Amino acid sequence: MTEPLAKPPKKDPVARTRQPTLPPGLRSRAGLGLTAMAAEGRFALQVCAECGAVQYPPRDVCGTCLSGELPWRDVSPAGHLMVSTTLHHSNDVYFRERLPWRVGTVQMQAGPSVIAHIHADCADNSPVSLALRLDRSGQAVMIALPARSTPNMTDEKTLRETSCDPKFRRVLVTDGKSAIGQAVARAMLDAGSPTVFLGDPQVWRHDAAFAKLAEDPRVQTVPLDVTDTDAVERAAAAIGGKVEILVNTADFEREGGLLGRKDVNIARDALDVNALGLVRLAQAFGGALCGRAADGVNNAAAWVNVLSVYAHMNLPSHGLWSAAKAAALSLAQCLRAEMAGAGVRVINVFPGPVDHEWQQRTPPPRVAPAAIATAIVKALQQGVEDVYVGDIAQEVRARLAENPKGLERELAAPAR
Repeated sequence: MTEPLAKPPKKDPVARTRQPTLPPGLRSRAGLGLTAMAAEGRFALQVCAECGAVQYPPRDVCGTCLSGELPWRDVSPAGHLMVSTTLHHSNDVYFRERLPWRVGTVQMQAGPSVIAHIHADCADNSPVSLALRLDRSGQAVMIALPARSTPNMTDEKTLRETSCDPKFRRVLVTDGKSAIGQAVARAMLDAGSPTVFLGDPQVWRHDAAFAKLAEDPRVQTVPLDVTDTDAVERAAAAIGGKVEILVNTADFEREGGLLGRKDVNIARDALDVNALGLVRLAQAFGGALCGRAADGVNNAAAWVNVLSVYAHMNLPSHGLWSAAKAAALSLAQCLRAEMAGAGVRVINVFPGPVDHEWQQRTPPPRVAPAAIATAIVKALQQGVEDVYVGDIAQEVRARLAENPKGLERELAAPAR
């Protein structure tokens, strides 16, 4: 059985911080399909459209009938661990630092046999459940997990290396006066975070829920206005070296598109918070996060952006806000590429319409802030990169894949 993770001791300020290393990250173009599935938390493999054979590893033609039609489909993760071995030597720097490391061969019920990383609680010649996870290089790997949950299962080092679990990691929530920010803070504390830094964007404005949350001894409030470069830099100077997970909940949402405005003030404010705010945070906190990406049990692990599903396709009734979210998504993709070298994961969260004051006229279903917070914690624990929260977000995602032009017309229809 996996031993419970011990609380890390206070860091020696004189000791040199371990530099981050990455596992091998090269993949074929077909192999990147596995990465796409893992990034969304799916267990999917190529399935031949002609003969139905499940393919592994990913390939360009079917290994059975040579058909080139190999769509990705969800398959059963159930399998049988035939044999495993424990490595005590590796020429790869990443694995050499983490030895011993267990690998083995799993026979899938779906057909192929795979070589996978093996969870410590899996026994040879026993049923297992396979999972696709992103490793520190951002590429998909197969992990064999026990068929049933075991005590302290998530504390095992193989899962810890492929997740960003908040347990024992300190979290910064950039806007603690928003409903989403407060829900995220509570969820992180429930998930085992020892400290939540709660950003206060408007120190002069009293908020009863914020004040009550701040009474928790595990919560520390920090003045943090993402539109003020000096304020962001002061916050980074005070706590930047202590943050292991940053959750950017700062948002400026207003109704309206382009033609109903006589100035650009709303557009400027939306871009200043949603897009330029992300730039300021990245420039102030990003370097410290990357520098501590291999710093033991509580290493810096993740950056989370709460965006919107309308970052993918503009919602004309909230056109300027949608455009600002689209800009933030583009910046988040840049940040993901830049942080990949340190192994820090950038997670983008795409909720549908949120149940708060700026969506009063939006009919149900709307997403509760608590549901967004729960989805963020789950994404961190499973190492997922892209999260779609709520029925509308899932529907928009599906329609984008099927008929983006049709979706554009449907979203524009209410504005006529």
